[in-house]
Amino acid sequence: MVQIATANPITKERFLDIRSRTEEICKSLKPEDVSIQPVDFVSPPKWHLAHTTWFFETFVLLKYKSNYQVFHKDFGYYFNSYYNNVGERVIRANRGMMTRPTLDEIIAYRAYVNEHIAQFLEDKVEKDICDVIEIGLQHEQQHQELLIYDIKYIFGHQPSFPKLDFEIKLESENSTQEFIKIDEGIYDIGHNENCFCWDNELGQHKVYLHGFEISNRLVTNKEYVEFIEAGGYQDFNLWHADGWDWIQSNQINAPLYWYKVDGKWMHYTLQGFKAIEANLPVNHLSFYEAFAFSQWIDMRLPTEFEWEVASPHLEYGQLWEWTNSAYLPYPNYSKAEGAIGEYNGKFMVNTMVMRGASVASPKGHCRPTYRNFFTPETRWQFSGIRLAR
Repeated sequence: MVQIATANPITKERFLDIRSRTEEICKSLKPEDVSIQPVDFVSPPKWHLAHTTWFFETFVLLKYKSNYQVFHKDFGYYFNSYYNNVGERVIRANRGMMTRPTLDEIIAYRAYVNEHIAQFLEDKVEKDICDVIEIGLQHEQQHQELLIYDIKYIFGHQPSFPKLDFEIKLESENSTQEFIKIDEGIYDIGHNENCFCWDNELGQHKVYLHGFEISNRLVTNKEYVEFIEAGGYQDFNLWHADGWDWIQSNQINAPLYWYKVDGKWMHYTLQGFKAIEANLPVNHLSFYEAFAFSQWIDMRLPTEFEWEVASPHLEYGQLWEWTNSAYLPYPNYSKAEGAIGEYNGKFMVNTMVMRGASVASPKGHCRPTYRNFFTPETRWQFSGIRLAR
């Protein structure tokens, strides 16, 4: 399913360091913050803390550690996410109904599993087990980014607009917009390095691309305000039919977290409620909005293959960048057996690919072949636009 990095061996120290980062992200939170679920796609922070722990208990300790005793017999039901092979689970939309187990119990659960994995790693561990632990660590790091998205949604829909006690900060796109020319040709696509990757990056293959040009920077707030003020959200000609229905049904007229106050555009950031900064990259856009903007400016979104081929020439990693590619398997894609095989393959329908990583992504999750994916209306993730033509 994956290729494992030789440069990042599985050690007790690395395991505990990654696990502690998840708890660090939650240090800004009060007990009242950790169980709330304002919408079904946002999971309570407490659930993330428990689910990432459940992963190691279920796929490592129960399978490979002799005489291991589960922390709590019901936690498998409470904190399974979508692994049908493992058994029944709480419906995603109902995660916020669980005031119990308490946060203290979840922290104790994390400590219990950490201790057992740390003991396990003191001995020589076989490669196939190390591979599963590596998947668990990469999975936990993905949840660290999701935690930041979910905390921002929880904080950003409160009248007090709380702040995090650490910065998640975008940098200005100050460079003059230029377009990088990529020649027509046949190119290799897919992961082929000696480091970790997900199964959806494998199956290196060739693609033919027509010549194209791609922007050296992301679309800015200033440019997106021009789209809004030109009536971009009122012109059905710019939108996919589904996108038009979505903005009409949900009364969407600006990116997520944007508000017009006394004639001035403001937005919620994790450092508070602030005026829009013109040169920052526009953030929290759906695929529908990214597509409509590209139509308005008479350009388009790059395909994921164009993006990957152009990536050596790009500065990326501020925001996940929408591509105009449906999330589909590469040639010779192979899904692992059992529950681990449910991780990516079952979502290869009705989703669009994003590339590049974001300022909320952990180190190591920013590589040119990484294929993130979301449904086209989703915009609580850190998402932006890079144009092509």
